[in-house]
Amino acid sequence: MNPMDGIRFAFGTLTVLPVRVTRWDRAAARSGMLWAPLAGLVVGVCAAAAGGLLLLLGSGPLLAAVATAAVPAALTRGLHLDGLADVADGLGSAKPAEDALRIMKQSDIGPFGVLTLVLVLLGQVAALAELYAESWARGALAAAVAAVTARLALTLACRPGVPPARPDGLGAAVAGAVPRRAAAGVAVLVAAGCAAAGLALGPGAALHHTLALLAALAAAQLLLAHCVRRFGGVTGDVFGALAETAATAALTVAALGAR
Repeated sequence: MNPMDGIRFAFGTLTVLPVRVTRWDRAAARSGMLWAPLAGLVVGVCAAAAGGLLLLLGSGPLLAAVATAAVPAALTRGLHLDGLADVADGLGSAKPAEDALRIMKQSDIGPFGVLTLVLVLLGQVAALAELYAESWARGALAAAVAAVTARLALTLACRPGVPPARPDGLGAAVAGAVPRRAAAGVAVLVAAGCAAAGLALGPGAALHHTLALLAALAAAQLLLAHCVRRFGGVTGDVFGALAETAATAALTVAALGAR
């Protein structure tokens, strides 16, 4: 298959960038989810650029952090945040899988979803503000690492053995599509890339950003396992929740080592 079909699938499904998805089949889904971290890198670079521009114009780290957190939401039309809220409502309902999935499909957001969105966005902004207070480079690198890691979590969630919760939708299209070895290979490449980027700030930063990636993937994996138990598999909303969970965890760990 032409690699560009997979790249278009990744950008067309995971961002709002003007990319036309030319194929929507199992092979395209497999390739697209392997390219997902590349889409994350573009989102992360745009987020870092927004924060850097505000700092250059004289803003403080808090305003730069808000802009950096807002860019990924804008570049995904808020779909990942919406998925996070829906999953929070589904899990918080404590209802059987069928009822929880029905709650997640509703257009409104319940109290669990609202509370989760507020806390997650506050956490992201707080972490980025601490990083920007140290330097633009630390904030920018953390933003890029978080965005790439968020999409890597989706790649790993598409491995065999993770079923779809519904027979249709994005979850059904990509569930189990990525071979384990291919997913592991992408994870190694992304981890190496994060470590190499961290070297610009010193060996300690390289190690710290690698740990941030690993912690983020672990947090996403815990949520994935819980969602599979509760819902019987994954949905597009679950993928959104995984991405936001991984991004928030990565930023949190990065901020813990900022000082």
